[in-house]
Amino acid sequence: MAKGAIVVGAGPVGLMLAGELRLGGVDVAVYDKLPGPSGESRGVGFTRRAAEVFEQRGLLRRFGDVEWAQGHFGGVRIDFGKLDDNHFSVRGVPQFRTEEILKDWLKELGVPVHRRHEVTGYRETPDGVVVEYEGPGGHGEDSAQYLIGCDGARSLVRTLAGIDFPGWGATRGMYMADLVGAGVRQRPIGEKVPGGMVMAFNLENGVDRIVIHDESLRPPEDKSALRFGDIADAWQRMTGESLHHAEVRWISSFTDTTRQAEHYRSGRVFLAGDATHIHMPAGAQGMSVGVQDAANLGWKLAAAINGWAPEGLLDTFESERHPVGQKLMRNTRAQTRLYLTGDEMEPLRAVMRELVALPEAARHLAGIVSGIDIRYDMGPGSHPLLGLRLAPGHELLHADGTRTTVAELLHPARGVLLVTGAAADAAHLRQSAAGHGQRVRTVEADWAEPAGPDRPAAVLLRPDGHVAWAAPDGTDLLDQALERWFGTAADTAGRPQAVGAARV
Repeated sequence: MAKGAIVVGAGPVGLMLAGELRLGGVDVAVYDKLPGPSGESRGVGFTRRAAEVFEQRGLLRRFGDVEWAQGHFGGVRIDFGKLDDNHFSVRGVPQFRTEEILKDWLKELGVPVHRRHEVTGYRETPDGVVVEYEGPGGHGEDSAQYLIGCDGARSLVRTLAGIDFPGWGATRGMYMADLVGAGVRQRPIGEKVPGGMVMAFNLENGVDRIVIHDESLRPPEDKSALRFGDIADAWQRMTGESLHHAEVRWISSFTDTTRQAEHYRSGRVFLAGDATHIHMPAGAQGMSVGVQDAANLGWKLAAAINGWAPEGLLDTFESERHPVGQKLMRNTRAQTRLYLTGDEMEPLRAVMRELVALPEAARHLAGIVSGIDIRYDMGPGSHPLLGLRLAPGHELLHADGTRTTVAELLHPARGVLLVTGAAADAAHLRQSAAGHGQRVRTVEADWAEPAGPDRPAAVLLRPDGHVAWAAPDGTDLLDQALERWFGTAADTAGRPQAVGAARV
């Protein structure tokens, strides 16, 4: 029997998506051409929303004590401490550490990760896809209902699916190196210097990462031509500090090439993560957006594979996530120009510094960087939380005196209807959710803190933590939301039941 899904790419996004699918009861496998994790760390942290996604699956605690960092927009600092919501990101977590945690999680869930298996092609069948690969045993094939390309900026899956990748070519670039014994002065959000910008921060255990933007140099397209001596020479020329004595762990480069996949789906093939977008790194947004892609797609694809997906549910992956990718392209291009352009940009930087002192402007820019401003179209409803995520750290108090958090309610990757003691027509709310069986879990508890707009009397959460309905919007809208996101209700005998019909 064919698998439910095959994921190509064992980076953070592919591993996260495979875990989401497995939580949804899907038989899934991951294929990756590399013999093991690369050990490279383009990303060294993740945004607040990505941290919340990990927390919603019980994974954030596995990172141990993490450093919560302030943010900036194109080098203009934003004081997160003055904002109502929590925008602080996680800094100092190398990407390979994130991959290790997700790999261990998949092992616990029983998801196989096939290393040294390079996917070379696929063909669609009436009810699925047949994936071709080259592995240690030679040529092979595997079948699944769906194929998801999480195979990076040069995605083969995207190319094979014929999905265009339009955008803008490189105009500038940056070098990076991870060094031991550099003894370099820390510059965590970068520092303008004559001829460009330099950045330096501690990565972990005495390893420093340096980043250089030299206006006179363009990184080579062929990264095999990179030489640390050239990077060290540029650093010394721009800062007066020598790095030539340091031990080199890794060097790389990147440009401001910016592209986005025209579509995120072609038939039974989906794309997620860097397969959908490339851009200049800014605040770990790339990997973080990819993790959110996985959280958005996983439960929807599981619903389709398990046979209960409402009509059009899979289409909402692109309608919800493609606009997020567009905004990512826009904000990283804006930050690149603000951050890396020379003195002629200083008047605009001065204006930006004035703007971020205003709470509303600071909140807007912080939401762009942190990802917690993402709002999806949930249909009719008037609650201000509708479409936003419900803060996963909010605590709840159960009747037996135990406490839990919103994040803990979402660990199983199922829908949640939370009904508090203040909810009107609570019996009807419970009955509505009961018609959806295991797809939606009803939880009765009260907020541990005083209720307010961010703590509704009752709320329906999708598995990705976004609010699909909230009181005081009526029970008719709850029924509509349940049908839209969790399919047709069933009566106690398991037969389909029209939403809104009388219940005994």
